[in-house]
Amino acid sequence: MNEHKKIFRWFWVWNFDKEEQWLNSMAQEGWALNHVGLFLYDFVPCAPGEYTIRLEMRNPAPEYLELMAESGAEYVGRFTQWLYFRKRADQGEFDLYSDLDSRMTHLQKVGRLLVLIGCLNLCIGLINTLNTFSFGWINLALASVLFYGLGRIHGKMDALKEKRLLIE
Repeated sequence: MNEHKKIFRWFWVWNFDKEEQWLNSMAQEGWALNHVGLFLYDFVPCAPGEYTIRLEMRNPAPEYLELMAESGAEYVGRFTQWLYFRKRADQGEFDLYSDLDSRMTHLQKVGRLLVLIGCLNLCIGLINTLNTFSFGWINLALASVLFYGLGRIHGKMDALKEKRLLIE
């Protein structure tokens, strides 16, 4: 019998590191990520700690997926622009960001997404409020939440910049 565990879980886009930690804790408990969807994660049994899970926001170009496969990482799936990979822990370290610059570039991508969606919601909310549309406040509230997330991303960027100064 093919045993699966499906879990519905919500992560804000700026908490991708917490999502990755949770996915790795599931792998430590013997549940390997098998498929991902809209806040829905599908796991299959594995040996505890058999896999390391990583996720990254990027275009799923076939060349990149091929490069990841050559490194031993399995492409699990994607949700919008988020790509999910797993790699057997016995194959060594598995890190998608080898240096501070690649981590900062990734955070910039996430930040640009938050700015885009936040500004769109802000504009829609303002237009709807001016036109006395009764639900314009929803877009304004969502814009506020997204801009809060942008602040969190900037905090992570600042921490990496400080780390760079300590290293140099």
